[in-house]
Amino acid sequence: MSEVVVGLLGFACIVAIVVTLFKSKTLPSIAFIIFPMILGAILVFGGYYSWENIGKLIKSGFSSTGPTAALFVFSVLYFGIMTDAGMFDVIIGKLMLLVKDNVIGVCVMTCIIALIGHLDGGGASTFCIVVPAMLPVYKKMHMRPATLLRIAVISMGVLNLMPWAGPTMRAATVLGIEAGSLWQTLLPIQACGIVLALVVAVLNGIIEQKRGAGLNGKLAQEATHLNSVEEAAAEAASANNDLARPKLFVFNIILTIAVIALLIKDIFPSYVPFMLGVAIAILVNYPGAKMQKKIINLHAGPALMMCSTLMGAAVLMGILVKDIEGVNSVITCMSNLISSILPAALGQHLPLVIGILSVPLALAFDTDSYFYGMLPVMIGIGEGFGVGAMPIAVAMVVCRNCATFISPMVPATLLGVGLADVDIKDHIKFSFLWVWGFSIICMLIGAIVGIIPL
Repeated sequence: MSEVVVGLLGFACIVAIVVTLFKSKTLPSIAFIIFPMILGAILVFGGYYSWENIGKLIKSGFSSTGPTAALFVFSVLYFGIMTDAGMFDVIIGKLMLLVKDNVIGVCVMTCIIALIGHLDGGGASTFCIVVPAMLPVYKKMHMRPATLLRIAVISMGVLNLMPWAGPTMRAATVLGIEAGSLWQTLLPIQACGIVLALVVAVLNGIIEQKRGAGLNGKLAQEATHLNSVEEAAAEAASANNDLARPKLFVFNIILTIAVIALLIKDIFPSYVPFMLGVAIAILVNYPGAKMQKKIINLHAGPALMMCSTLMGAAVLMGILVKDIEGVNSVITCMSNLISSILPAALGQHLPLVIGILSVPLALAFDTDSYFYGMLPVMIGIGEGFGVGAMPIAVAMVVCRNCATFISPMVPATLLGVGLADVDIKDHIKFSFLWVWGFSIICMLIGAIVGIIPL
């Protein structure tokens, strides 16, 4: 079997996975197992690999996804415990009292709450924190809910660069490195992105003010007597439940700072700080085996779903990406095929090209197919033109992250627009150009600091 045929089969496998996921025919984990195994069987019968080779490739794939799976499980558990204990509710309530009835302040606070809420890397949970807390304020101050979503998705896109967030973990898995190591490369871009997100919030506040929003604006002359922000803050502060631990707020804040500090220090693998954090947090906040079991069961679903996806990705990564000595991998054959028809001038600037195209592509590709399907191909193409894997991964992670929560392929996006009562097409139309411009600016920052070559 020639390498050209192997490359074509590799593309057919990726197309099959993308189409299957796009049409929601099955879960990503299932698609990542079935289609690569079909490809593997064809390669065995075609004489390119042996069954023993396939086994070694899959085993090699698992070696790169194991640490990522551990990171996701314990980060989900940790931030789940902090949410149950009410740490985020207290922070949001205190912050909202500072805003009062200022339109720009409301927009900035939306950004800050989204940044804090997205520390767990979960889009659905962040929307559940931001939208219910802020939507009543937006309505009473006659501000558009679409503005709330625009500010939130840009802020969430920046925080989605954290090492325990899905896109960064996926890219690190493809690169075969620790997610924490990739995050350290992304830190300068993320820091600038946070500042830019606050600037976006201010600009949107100015736009809303010019429209006449506000308790005393031309859209709300009849509502001057309302103090909607303080009411919303009081409601958020009173939203306690049986799991809330307000007396342990200071302890939980200190523990969270310690976990993140240990992560930044990079002394241990990135999942170890969260393992320690979970053990300490659950012992202090919820003593007793019965209660601890209840807490873990509350968050087992998301953790198991992502772990199954990562384990399926191990099969995909193994068969398509990993090497057997003396035989080119499938991804190498695919890359050689594209390199032979790609203009050299374009190939040399691949990180910039793929970065610019990432936001439009995000509307058609879900996160799994984008990183597990496209990123390995782009890395292989880049190698053919002397472009390193890291700049390509950085460009794809940064720019794709910005667009994650305007994509209809991301379930959290549908949750967000549903909570805000905004039509998905209106959300995309309202936010697309802002998100695209934001992603290009972040990419240019990466180029300025030397992370992405021009």
